[in-house]
Amino acid sequence: MAERRLWTGAAPGQVSFLQTPAWAAVKRGWRAESLGWLVDGRLVGAALVLYRQVPRLRRWFAYLPEGPVIDWSVPDLDQWLGPLLDRLREAGAFAVRMGPPLAYRRWSARTLKDAAGPGRRVGDVLPDRVEPLGAVVADRLREAGWTRCGEEGAGAADAQPRLVFEVPLAGRDRDGLWTGLSQEWRRNVKKAAKAGVRTEVAGPEDLPGFHELLGVTERRDGFRLGRSLEYYQRQYAALNLDEPGTMRLYTARHGGELLAAHTLLRSPDGARVWYLTGASADHRRDVRPSNGLQWRMLCDAHAMGASVYDMRGIPDTLDPADRPFGLVRWKLGTGGEAVEMLGEWELPLQGAVNRTLHRAMKSYLDKR
Repeated sequence: MAERRLWTGAAPGQVSFLQTPAWAAVKRGWRAESLGWLVDGRLVGAALVLYRQVPRLRRWFAYLPEGPVIDWSVPDLDQWLGPLLDRLREAGAFAVRMGPPLAYRRWSARTLKDAAGPGRRVGDVLPDRVEPLGAVVADRLREAGWTRCGEEGAGAADAQPRLVFEVPLAGRDRDGLWTGLSQEWRRNVKKAAKAGVRTEVAGPEDLPGFHELLGVTERRDGFRLGRSLEYYQRQYAALNLDEPGTMRLYTARHGGELLAAHTLLRSPDGARVWYLTGASADHRRDVRPSNGLQWRMLCDAHAMGASVYDMRGIPDTLDPADRPFGLVRWKLGTGGEAVEMLGEWELPLQGAVNRTLHRAMKSYLDKR
């Protein structure tokens, strides 16, 4: 049975914004369906499924970004995934990709700072902690025939970042957050304040300025998101429609000039806050607007009662000579930890035609 609500019995912060019904309104080119698991009329699990149609065929690729939201700790996952796969077959899906919202391995900022060096990568470093549930679920999925995306012979890599950076907030006061920052970060936050950088929660009227700065950031840092201003306007409107404040736009100005703008998202239960997209100008970087803005966002997330401040993806390089290491180094300065998520997993549904379509899709993606 389709459900518009989200299950609230999940572990705190486990429900990703990508699994909320509102996210369906953000995506274009996908058909969306919200599903629920009911026991005695009580909602015990939920999923947002996005369907992409195969051209000229009534066959669909089903995608559950950072979902489904179920009890992953049960010994028999088929009691959850079996009904889901049955529903996807009925909908005409030939294969499914899902991203269990579980951590797998963790590295502290100190561990990664000490390990940095020529040719080094995060995956080369012994983690500080391996999450037992993540490891167990990985084994259970492999036994059930699922393949982890990006592994040898498994086709395309994850659509969502597998390696993310989190700043724990639970049990810490504001002084603890401050002392957790590196000396360089504290110095830059103070520099922003002394220079008169003004941070604030802005409104949708500042999205054009944010988008313009995002273009500057893409050209400077050598990446391309390729998203239009209309995409961010749609994202802001959709996510705030039912629950105002779910998505916020933060800005940093100096002398009235917009120098940085970052977006922040809040999970349905308020336990997790995401720093999603950041943009900054090429000039006046000496007044450190992004450091001042991030400190404001960290403090606001803490005041909201969030347990985790999620800074989303980081590259896996620890080589200071690699250009992407600059982003890693910047996030390490917050004193948080790198987290390898369980990642995305694929399964072709039963039937020779489904397996053929899945192989063709993987071959196409591998050649892109």
